[in-house]
Amino acid sequence: MRIDAERRDNVLYLRLNGEMDEYTAGIARRDVDRLAETYATVSERAVFDLSGLSFMDSTGIGFLIGRYKKFKRYGVPVYVTNPSVGTDRILEMSGVYTLIPKA
Repeated sequence: MRIDAERRDNVLYLRLNGEMDEYTAGIARRDVDRLAETYATVSERAVFDLSGLSFMDSTGIGFLIGRYKKFKRYGVPVYVTNPSVGTDRILEMSGVYTLIPKA
């Protein structure tokens, strides 16, 4: 799992690359939490770009909801963009889009 971060126009873009499973979620969590602490106070929103995500299980849902809560503490709304068909289905069925809408 690799996280590419870029801040443009007061928006923090976080691109997830690789597989999101129980093993990689811990790594991703640590990296994104560090980025949140650095950039949340100077960002209007955070957008998770899922186009590089090749696999996601239920651990990924927990990861996204946890990061949503982390950014919410800073008053920063969270969005997702570019999910694959399978990931989109998982996020829709789990109700994640009620908290984290598509950008």
